[in-house]
Amino acid sequence: QVQLVESGGGLVQPGGSLRLSCAASGRSFSTYIMGWYRQAPGKQRDLVATIVSGGTTDYADSVKGRFTISRDNAENTVYLQMNSLKPEDTAVYYCNVRRIVPPFTIYWGQGTQVTVSS
Repeated sequence: QVQLVESGGGLVQPGGSLRLSCAASGRSFSTYIMGWYRQAPGKQRDLVATIVSGGTTDYADSVKGRFTISRDNAENTVYLQMNSLKPEDTAVYYCNVRRIVPPFTIYWGQGTQVTVSS
């Protein structure tokens, strides 16, 4: 059974930093894209960043230059280093893993709250 366990959320002042972690277990994730999405109150869930096993990354325009996604394939863990945080980054952040070959299975973490406020 696949499990995604997130950690690292919390309250931070504007301009501060946080690092999110998501440990995946239950199978090999070599054929999965790993990534992070976020959902602010009253808004849809949006892509933040993704990374494939080879290291290619993709970012939402709103976080480029501030957030860095990385991945430890041996530990099946994906990280999101968030710097220069802004109040508009406040959201629940969800870990996501998506298989890139059939079946295109998707798994979600339980979410971790990130609040940027003074």
